[in-house]
Amino acid sequence: MRITESFNGNWIFSHGFERASVNSLRSGEAVRLPHSAIELPYNYFDETEYQKPFTYQKHFDWQPEFEGREVSLIFDAAMADSVVYLNGEEIIAHKDGYTPFEARLTPHLQRGENLITVNIDGSENPEIPPFGGQIDYLCYAGIYRDVWLKVTSPISIANVKIETPDALAEKKTVTARVFFANPQGLAISGTLAAKIRKPGGGDVGSATVSVEGNEAFFTFSDLTGIELWDIDNPALYALSLKLETEHGEDVLTHRFGFRTAEFTPDGFLLNGKPLKLRGLNRHQAWPHTGYAMGRRAQEKDADILKHELACNIVRTSHYPQSKWFLDRCDEIGLLCFEEIPGWQHIGGEAWQRESIENVRRMIERDWNHPSIIIWGVRINESQDNHAFYAETNRLARELDSTRQTGGVRFITNSEMLEDVYTMNDFILGQEEMPGNNRGRVVLRDRVETTGITKPIPYMITEYNGHMYPTKRFDQEQRQAEHVTRHLLILNAVAGDSNISGSTGWCMFDYNTHKDFGSGDRICYHGVLDMYRIPKLAAYAYASQGDTKDNVVLQPVTFWARGERNIGGVLPLIVLTNCDYIDVKFGEWAPKRIYPDKENYPHLPHPPVVLDLRTVTPEEFGTWGRVWREGTITGYVNGEAVKSITMPADPVPTTLEVTPDDTTLRSGEKDATRVVVRALDQCGNLLPFFEEPVSLILEGPGRIIGPSEHTLKGGATGFWIEAGDEAGKLSLTVKSRRFDTQTVTFTIN
Repeated sequence: MRITESFNGNWIFSHGFERASVNSLRSGEAVRLPHSAIELPYNYFDETEYQKPFTYQKHFDWQPEFEGREVSLIFDAAMADSVVYLNGEEIIAHKDGYTPFEARLTPHLQRGENLITVNIDGSENPEIPPFGGQIDYLCYAGIYRDVWLKVTSPISIANVKIETPDALAEKKTVTARVFFANPQGLAISGTLAAKIRKPGGGDVGSATVSVEGNEAFFTFSDLTGIELWDIDNPALYALSLKLETEHGEDVLTHRFGFRTAEFTPDGFLLNGKPLKLRGLNRHQAWPHTGYAMGRRAQEKDADILKHELACNIVRTSHYPQSKWFLDRCDEIGLLCFEEIPGWQHIGGEAWQRESIENVRRMIERDWNHPSIIIWGVRINESQDNHAFYAETNRLARELDSTRQTGGVRFITNSEMLEDVYTMNDFILGQEEMPGNNRGRVVLRDRVETTGITKPIPYMITEYNGHMYPTKRFDQEQRQAEHVTRHLLILNAVAGDSNISGSTGWCMFDYNTHKDFGSGDRICYHGVLDMYRIPKLAAYAYASQGDTKDNVVLQPVTFWARGERNIGGVLPLIVLTNCDYIDVKFGEWAPKRIYPDKENYPHLPHPPVVLDLRTVTPEEFGTWGRVWREGTITGYVNGEAVKSITMPADPVPTTLEVTPDDTTLRSGEKDATRVVVRALDQCGNLLPFFEEPVSLILEGPGRIIGPSEHTLKGGATGFWIEAGDEAGKLSLTVKSRRFDTQTVTFTIN
C-alpha cells in the first residue's frame, strides 16, 4: 500500500551552494521544515539578504519498504529556483516557487545511507515568474512548505479529476478521470475500484473498472440524498480509489463537493442562487518567517476571513497558496479566487512558457477544491498580450471546463479573453492626485472600465490599499476615513447588480520591497496588521455578518475630545450588525439611533452614524467643557445584546495575553499566535500605549522573532512554535505598568 509520511525533520541548512559538495554533508544548522532561509526583522531590513543560494541536506536510510517500489519526495513548494540531488546525481530542477514538484529517487537509491541535497536559489531570476520587474511583495527563499516521502507500487494513482456535471439535479452524477503514474513504462493491466463516502461516513456509490492504459474513467449516476456544498453548509464528500495490478496495490482519496458556481452579467450564482461576493485579498506572509508557516497558521487565516471578518471569498494574491489554506476554505465554506504568480511584469518567451506551465500546475493541483470558483490566468495588473493570454485561457479551459477564467487588470479598455472581466478599481482617492479635476467617485461604471457595451460578468478584485494606507496606530480621523472608504465601496458593490462582488486590498499588512510601502518595508494596506490584529476598518467587514455568528459593536473613535482636528468625536461611525443602538453621554438621557440607510442603503448592515442628523453639538459638549463617559448598547430583536463603555479618563488597568490555541503538536513546526493588549478599566484597547513588554518562554519551543516587544497602538503579537518534544511550555509576559501574565501551552 501507499506510504506518505512527513519528511520535514532533520535537515541541515547552510548558506551558499557548491556543486562539488552534493556528495557530502556540509556543516550547518539543524532545521525542521517549513523553513525560511533568512528570518527577517519586523521592518527596516534588507531583502537582498535572502536573494542568493542556500543548501538543504538530509541523510536517510534505505528501508525494506522501498524494495521493488517507487520512492519519491513531494515538495509542496520551495522558493524559488530549486535543484534536487540524490547521492550526487541531479534528480529534478523546478523553476516555480508556488507549486509542488516530485523528485523521483528510485533509480539512484542506495542500500544503506542516502544523501538528499537541495539547492535553493532565492535570487530574483528574470526567467521565473513573478520576477523580471518590480514586485510589491517579497518572495522569501527557502523550502517553506512541507516535504513528503512517498512510496508506492511501480504503477500508482497520480491524480484524479472529479466533476459533478448535474449538481442541481434531483439525481446527481459524479465523473472521475483517473491518471496513473508509470515511470518504468510497465504494461498496465488490473482493476480500479472507487467508492464515494458522504460527510459523517457511509457510502453513496461504488464501482469497479478494468484498467488498460494510463487512464481510467468512472461515472456514478442517479445519486440521491446528496447535500450541496455551500458557504453555509460546506458538505464534503470523499472519492476513494484502490488500484490493483500485478505490480501491487495503491490507494488515494480526494475530497470534493457538489456545487455549481457561475459568474453572469447579472451577478454571481452559487448553486443557482444569487450571492454577492464580499472578501479580501491575502498574501501568504508572516512577520520574521516570511512564507514558512505550517498548517495551523494557514488554517487560522482562513478562519479569520470567514468567522471574524465575515468574508465569503478570498483572492490568493498573487500566486497559488498552501494546500492547508485551501483545504480549510473547503471545510468552512470560504470561496476562493486562485491565480498564477505575477505582478505587472510579463517576461520573454521562456518566462511566458513557465507562466503557462504555472496555469497547468495550479489547476492540476487544485481542481477538486469546491471552494475555488474561478481561475486567474492573467498576470496581476499586466498589460494586454494577446497570444500569451489566449494560450493561458485555452489551457485553463482544456484542463477544467467546470470553472470560468478571470484576468486581473487595472488598465481600462483591456482585451477580454477571459470569461469574467476582473478589475482593480482604484478610482476612489484619485481626486486627490495632482492634475485630476474629477470629483470623488466610489467606483467607475463597468462600461467605462471595460469599454464593452454588452453585458458581461464583472468583478472588482482590488480597491483602496495604496490609495489610503493606514496604520493600526494612526490618528483617529485617518482611521475614520479609512473605514469610510471601505464602507463606500462595499455599499456601491452591494447596490450594483452588474458587479458580482469585490475583494478589497487587502486582508493584512505585509512586508515589501524598498520600492513600495512606507519606507520601512511594510505596506500598511490591510484591514488587519501583520499580526492579524484588526484595524478599525476590519469591522466594516465583520459588521456585515449575521448576529447569530458574531455581534459586532465597534465605535470608530478613541473617545477623546482633543484627538481629532478641531476636537470632538463627531461624526462618529459605529460599525454594527445590530438593529439599532442606544448612546448615553454624560448627563444626557440615552438616545436611540438607527443604521444610516440614507448613505449606505445597500449594505446588509449599514453603520450607525452620529452626526448633526441624529445629535446636537450641545449633547456632546464643546471645547472647554468637562469630557464625559460614553456608553453604546446594541439591540437585536428588541433585546440588548452588547454594550461598550468608554471612560472619560482611561487608565492602564489590564495586560491581556490571548493565545489562539494552548495545545500544540510536537515535531510539526506547529505555531500559534499570541496577542498582547493594554486595556483600560472598561476593557477597551489603549490606542496610544507604546511601552515595552518582555517575553520569556520555558520548555520545548521558541518565540518566533524577538523576546522584547514594544506595543504599537496598544497591542502587539507574535507566534509560539512547538519543538520536537512533548511537554509543557510556559510563557511569561512582563511589563513595568501591569501585573505579570503567564500562559501555559501543552505540546503533544
